[in-house]
Amino acid sequence: MSEAMLSKVRKLLAQAEDPACTPAESAAFMAKATELIARYGVDRALLAAREPATDPVGDRVVEVVAPYARDKVGLLAAVAEPLRCRCVRRRQGSGFDLHLFGFASDLERVELLFTSLLVQAAHGLAGTAVPAGEHPAAFRRTWLAGFAHVVAERLRTAEAGAVAESGAPSVALVLADRSDRVQRRLAEVYPRLRTAPRRRLAGSGFGPGAAAGRRADLGGTGVTGAGTPARGIGG
Repeated sequence: MSEAMLSKVRKLLAQAEDPACTPAESAAFMAKATELIARYGVDRALLAAREPATDPVGDRVVEVVAPYARDKVGLLAAVAEPLRCRCVRRRQGSGFDLHLFGFASDLERVELLFTSLLVQAAHGLAGTAVPAGEHPAAFRRTWLAGFAHVVAERLRTAEAGAVAESGAPSVALVLADRSDRVQRRLAEVYPRLRTAPRRRLAGSGFGPGAAAGRRADLGGTGVTGAGTPARGIGG
């Protein structure tokens, strides 16, 4: 991501997180940051269609550590898929890592957003009381599921908006081709990949988590590199 764009996103995020901001002001900053991230993705895709060397297909591994490692992996996948990346979950000791596949610019966007959202989720969970009589871990897992679900919806909406705003008739074909190339790269590395069964969760946190996901800033403040633990949500 260009330094100018990164600087704008960081500034918007800082403004959105300012305690002096009203909810309306924070939401406006959030919307603008999301718009910039999505627009950047389309711009880089169109540039790469003309100059392929500027944005190669690649992969990287992001480590996700306990507690709630599987739920954090769900959040990372919820960010990766709308941004046209594919991922494979792998268990590593008490945690997981996620093997991400995508174009360099999209992988950068995913890690930028995921790092910020982990922090926001940690703050949201810390400020949400577990209902009386409910197991804390069950509530927090469903809270994180609701948070991830809404984040994914918002990212898909932002991406679609950036495509429509570009006005380029070829952009849909360019993005479809990029998705196909990412899928082929994943299949080369994991030719016998199987889909994991859907996970069932018990707990009442989905609604509060979804509400927090609607408030979350989708700007981003940093990058979790390959092999670097993605922390932020305590037990």
